[in-house]
Amino acid sequence: MTDSYRHKGLRKKLVQHLKEKGISNSEILEVIGLIPRHFFLDKAFEERAYEDIAFPILSGQTISQPFTVAFQTNLLEIKPKEKVLEIGTGSGYQASVLALLKARVFTIERQKSLFDFSQKMFKSLNLPQIRGYYKDGYKGLPSFAPFDKILVTAGSDNIPDALLQQLTIGGVLVIPVGDNEDKTMLRITRKTTDEFVQESFGIFRFVPFLKGLNDEII
Repeated sequence: MTDSYRHKGLRKKLVQHLKEKGISNSEILEVIGLIPRHFFLDKAFEERAYEDIAFPILSGQTISQPFTVAFQTNLLEIKPKEKVLEIGTGSGYQASVLALLKARVFTIERQKSLFDFSQKMFKSLNLPQIRGYYKDGYKGLPSFAPFDKILVTAGSDNIPDALLQQLTIGGVLVIPVGDNEDKTMLRITRKTTDEFVQESFGIFRFVPFLKGLNDEII
């Protein structure tokens, strides 16, 4: 895989585009400017990798558009060394963004083909701070809880209680929720053991958040 001067130039244009769309966090913009998004896509999409759109990846899934990645990351308000759980690794792009923001990343993927792909990607990019798991994201990762932040990168019909219970006090869950294709981006903050505060941040579209495992390798 090659990250050419042309690719880097296209990333600069993408960063400028994200600024114009309202992303102002300089650290997030810097990280997006560093990560070669084309590595996470099929080679057929390489020429368009830095457009602000979603693309298909393995197992009928998608890599989120850069604006969505930046938007969700911004809602998390990542601080260095925080424990962050990501539900839905996909090809690994979002987890890489979190890792370069100096988070300790735990990421779950239910599609075996994507789990295998992302593990190879993290190794090739020298991101040992990302720990990947082939598991059911609905259950979270209780053996490593609690987490400072939890990010769900698929559209859910509900808010899984298991994820809420795996937050630290003061922890934040960012999850798109709704009963149709249009999902409302929610940020839920755990104030006490049994008190949660919910905020809404607009409408987005995601692949569905599914239970169980899919071990089909494509």
